[in-house]
Amino acid sequence: MSAGLSGTVGTAGAVGSGTTPAVTLGTGDLAPVFVRLKLSLLRNGLRQSSGRTAAYVVSVVFALLIAAGQLLGLILLRGNDGAATLAVFLTGLVALGWAMLPLFFPSGDETLDPSRLVMLPLRPQALIGALLAASVVGIGPLFTLCLVLGSSIAVAHGAAAVVVSVVVVPLALLVCVALSRAVAAANIRLLTSRKGRDLAVLSGLVIAVGVQFVNFGVQRLSEAGGLSALDPVADVVRWLPPASAIGAVDSVSDGAYGPAAVQLLLSLAALAGLLYWWQRSLVKLMTAPDGSTIAAAAGPARKESASGLGRLLPEGRTGTVMRRSLLYVWRDPKTKAAWITSLAIGLIVPLVNALQGNGSIYLACFAAGMLGIQMYNQFGQDTSAFWMVALTISSTRDAYLELRARAFALLLITLPYSALVTIGTAALLGDWRALPDALGLSFALLGAMMATGAVASARFPYSIPQDSAYKNVAPGQAGLAWISILGGMLGGAVLCAPVIALTIALHVSGADAWTWVVLPTGTAYGALIAWAGIRLAAPRTASRLPEILTAVSKG
Repeated sequence: MSAGLSGTVGTAGAVGSGTTPAVTLGTGDLAPVFVRLKLSLLRNGLRQSSGRTAAYVVSVVFALLIAAGQLLGLILLRGNDGAATLAVFLTGLVALGWAMLPLFFPSGDETLDPSRLVMLPLRPQALIGALLAASVVGIGPLFTLCLVLGSSIAVAHGAAAVVVSVVVVPLALLVCVALSRAVAAANIRLLTSRKGRDLAVLSGLVIAVGVQFVNFGVQRLSEAGGLSALDPVADVVRWLPPASAIGAVDSVSDGAYGPAAVQLLLSLAALAGLLYWWQRSLVKLMTAPDGSTIAAAAGPARKESASGLGRLLPEGRTGTVMRRSLLYVWRDPKTKAAWITSLAIGLIVPLVNALQGNGSIYLACFAAGMLGIQMYNQFGQDTSAFWMVALTISSTRDAYLELRARAFALLLITLPYSALVTIGTAALLGDWRALPDALGLSFALLGAMMATGAVASARFPYSIPQDSAYKNVAPGQAGLAWISILGGMLGGAVLCAPVIALTIALHVSGADAWTWVVLPTGTAYGALIAWAGIRLAAPRTASRLPEILTAVSKG
């Protein structure tokens, strides 16, 4: 890979000439070479397919429209009392995005991956300027430039502020870019490892959770009556680079030249510090050996022994299957992403509604429903490795023990989590009297989801592709996935009808003092219905092993 990049660097240096001159990689000519290299790789990548080109053009147009609208909006905000608050806050938010995106999209800009330059005759000091110049080429930097330019225009009043803005706009952009590159260089070995790929898989979850909090923040701002609610936050952010650069323009506009000088120096010091950190990371990356170049530690291999939770699990098949299922949750990126998504959304929905003052303790059942979905497509989670599990199933009894153990592993997490979410929702709402029946409903729903999940796993198995972080169903099996999940969820709701009817009857009849009965009733009913569902799914699993193996191995 490094040799190929070296050849590409040489080619990029000869763009526009008839010959291929020697490129002196340690001189000031390195920055233009890297800029042309990035443009050449981007152009060649878009030539690979028309679909990729169309997607890129659409994304560019969309980003430019948002950037233009953002720039125009900030300019129109000029003179408004909340202009400085919004400008400082947005700049800080964009800088946070620059710092976080490399952790979740490590392959988003492969041309700037410093690990690909290790074998080239380049010094880290010479690379900094070249990589920084190449980093400002792209949609993200253009979007950031529009935001910073609009922010500076919104807060700049007077000739002195305009002069400071001329320095502030490129400074803020360079701080954002240097921050992103320094974080990426410091963590590149982590980001290119399995744990880094786990972060990429979880990026969608982070975005989804972030959208929920942004929505909550917008609602709070609307209730507070405007941007003045952000003033306490902006007073802190305006001293944090690169938002401090925008804060310097605002301070100059107010005639506070002392604080403006300090804020400007903070951004300059941040840029210098980030460049130094970036350089140190490049030196370490290019000179320090990693795990791929160091021999394994000498000494006899030690056998893995059961420890921690493994010692608490039962002996025999049940304990083995439970441990395997829990290891999938911890180690498999797809399984981990599904679990964390369910855990996060199951917590966010009831708590955010409770914080908004319009929630209900019964929304805590959403957590049990989200976690119960993990029982669906149990065999698809094994992918092609299911054939090893299939070899151990020779009877209905074996299938029953397999499904029961998988349900036990899920319940180790789902039962306490559902209880904690319900208790937390009750605490936020102050509705402790409804806690017993809400817990009873959650446990009954969890048991119903275990039952329908076991049946759906045996009846509608489908494959989960492992070659893509964003595909959860193999081509041609989307219908099976929808039938499995939606049908199972509807079946779970129907199975919970007796407990729901009991709860409604107690409240309608005014027997609120007896609502505690729902807790033991719902718990016992959930356990009974889960046992019945697993018993029903076991013979179908044992008889359909070849079909299940074929279905889950398609990805």
